Amino acid sequence: MKKIAISSVMLILVPLLSLGDEYVVISNKNIKELSQSEIKAIFLKKLTLIDAIAVVPVNLEAGDSLRVKFEEKLLDMSFERLKSYWTKEHYLGHRPPVNMKSEESIKAFVKKVDGAIGYINANSVDDGVKVLYKWSD
Repeated sequence: MKKIAISSVMLILVPLLSLGDEYVVISNKNIKELSQSEIKAIFLKKLTLIDAIAVVPVNLEAGDSLRVKFEEKLLDMSFERLKSYWTKEHYLGHRPPVNMKSEESIKAFVKKVDGAIGYINANSVDDGVKVLYKWSD
């Protein structure tokens, strides 16, 4: 009976613990907080300046699970739709955001480059970056 009670509690708690993963869009201290629509415009390269600072959007590599979450939640676009978008933009002379291999590399890049904007897990934030926007699953 005790095993059944413990199993029941685990069935309830485990899904609750996995809910609510938080993610953040970050920059160095020079960029103001942003709305979701401004972030989307930056990552689609429709917005290139904020307060006279050239913005540099930075993505994780294609297929990264956090990138997929970012594209679906904040950009409201699937991988296929983004691929089509960037194919069209290529012929207009526009290039997609820079790709980085890891959240750590994004954080390091953002700390060093004025106007750089990226996204990482909220638990990776430190004093060297500024949180511009927060979202969760």
